[in-house]
Amino acid sequence: MDVKIETSWKEILKDEFNKPYFRQIALHIKTEKSQSKIIYPPGSLIFNAFNTTPLDKVKVVILGQDPYHGPGQAHGLCFSVQNGVPPPPSLINIFKELHDDVGVPVPNHGNLTHWAQQGVFLLNASLTVRAGEPMSHSKIGWAEFTDAVIKKISGIKKNVVFILWGKFAQEKKILIDETKHCILRSAHPSPLSASAGFFGCRHFSKTNEYLVANGIDPVDWRL
Repeated sequence: MDVKIETSWKEILKDEFNKPYFRQIALHIKTEKSQSKIIYPPGSLIFNAFNTTPLDKVKVVILGQDPYHGPGQAHGLCFSVQNGVPPPPSLINIFKELHDDVGVPVPNHGNLTHWAQQGVFLLNASLTVRAGEPMSHSKIGWAEFTDAVIKKISGIKKNVVFILWGKFAQEKKILIDETKHCILRSAHPSPLSASAGFFGCRHFSKTNEYLVANGIDPVDWRL
């Protein structure tokens, strides 16, 4: 896999790209493509979160699990879908909480690129998935890579807000130095769990309160 990734990320992750596990990820994806399996997102968008949000811009991290597995949905930003694709249920719930928390109108699309451009790093734990098969690439090595990414952000930066929705994301808190970052946790926005603590978590306003208190520009959550 030819890794086309923004320069600052390429520099701090260069050791990861040279490790055997990463070569195995590339081989796995190449093999599946040779078997005519469809992989999401398209190759040019696998590292979209990194290319849209350079390391020096990162001020918030939202952690997802793996990409959407339907046609045209995934574009390398967790929870986000491409223009023209209806927002999935979890994203609809995110927009509901956003509206209730900070009064942002519910958008008529699900593309979160505007957040990413402001420093909201939208990272999935797995960066690829087979079409129609959720979590199908969760065991091919991506977790090792994205865990390393979280550790690098935690180690290099300070005063980053890490937003962990659901049990899976919350297990990543051991990778984060809580003495110099803010960790916000709640239930997942999925319809199965949103009413168990996601609704009413006020993570969007809490994020901006923390950023402003630390002299960092708040996020404009409007889309």
